[in-house]
Formats: sequence, C-alpha cells, structure tokens
Amino acid sequence: MNCLVVDDDEFHRNIVKHFVSKTDGLVLVGETDNAADAFNLIKSKEIDIVFLDVEMPEMTGLDLMKVLDDAPQIILVTSRDNYAVEAFEYSVTDYLVKPINYSRFLKAVNKAESNLKAANVTVENQDEVFVKADNKIVKLRFSEIHFIEALSDYVIINTAQKKYIIHSTMKGLEKKLPESTFIRVHRSYIVNFNRIESIEDLNVVMPTKTIPIGASYKNKFMQKLNLL
Repeated sequence: MNCLVVDDDEFHRNIVKHFVSKTDGLVLVGETDNAADAFNLIKSKEIDIVFLDVEMPEMTGLDLMKVLDDAPQIILVTSRDNYAVEAFEYSVTDYLVKPINYSRFLKAVNKAESNLKAANVTVENQDEVFVKADNKIVKLRFSEIHFIEALSDYVIINTAQKKYIIHSTMKGLEKKLPESTFIRVHRSYIVNFNRIESIEDLNVVMPTKTIPIGASYKNKFMQKLNLL
C-alpha cells in the first residue's frame, strides 16, 4: 500500500515514516509539511493511505478532507482528541493521538488494508458499470471497454463503437474497475488487459491505439504478464 505522510512537525513526521519503513506491505511515496502540497500529491500519485496531521498552517487536515474527491484511506495523526467527532463525519479510517506507538499504528494500518480489500472484492464481483452520457445513463460491460485515457478533469472511456467522456479522475475510476481485468500502465492510461494485442518497446498495442508504459507502472504491469 502506497503511503503519504503529511505533518508540519518534522519530529512526528519522521516517527510515522519510521513506522512505515519497518512495516511489510507499506511503501512511502511522499511526505510534506502542508495540506496544499498533500492535495497535489494525492491527485498526481497512486496513494492508498494518508497519515494526516490536523493542525497545520493555512490549511488544516480537516480542510483537506473537505476538498478531496475519491479520498484514499485517511488516518489522522494529531496531538488533540477534540477533532474526532468532526473527523469521523468524513469517514476517516482511524484517529491516532500523538505520541503514537507502533502497535496502535499497526492497528490503524490493518483497518485501512481491510477497507481496501473489501472495496476490491465488491468491484471484482461486478461485470458492468454505468456511465452518464448524452443525457442518459448507459450500461457498459467491462469486456466492452478497450482503454481509458485522462483528459484534464475528465476521462475518456474507449470502446470499439464509441467514446464516452465522463467527469471523473483516473484514480476514482480505477477504484471502480476490477484489478483482474484492468491495469494502469501510465499516468494517463488504464487498459483492459484482455484487449492487449502485443507489447512492443515498452508500448502496449491495443486494437485502435498504441499506449506507452510509464516508468512507475512498468514493474506492476510486467508482474501481471503470464510470460513463458
């Protein structure tokens, strides 16, 4: 699980980073001392868990949660417990009061992992998705989708017959697609694994488009291949 640590206190930020480093299954992909940078990191990186301080200058952790769409698992790490009621209104995963210890940290991580697995099981049991297009809601079977590409604050769902432009983020849409069928190969592309024709020079050849494989997505993609 990819983690982001957000805290304006370097001492406490380092404690959380240390806990992340000693926990199998956690990967630190970023850290910052302010919520504004955290917002940009969450939008640009694949992040599963955010360890988030509440009291920070200019923009608090609670302010950040208010503006996030399709938020990752949020584990609040704060020196005060009086934010708990408001925090859980935003469905935070857990609430840790400083100073935190490793066992309490692990309990929060386990809860986040369970939430992520439960969401994935729900998606894997589905074989279709509904999208808003041309003033109506259209049902698309996952097998119909060839690939998905980013377009600013929108995404384009490409099928053999038509393109559907919907208001969403790549991260938000990725959560609604089964991992057994779809894989992110680039910051701007998700492909239907069953529609891949070939792989040439770190490019995925689809029926209607050749898509580059991003460096940060290469390892996960290659692991998914059933190479002989």
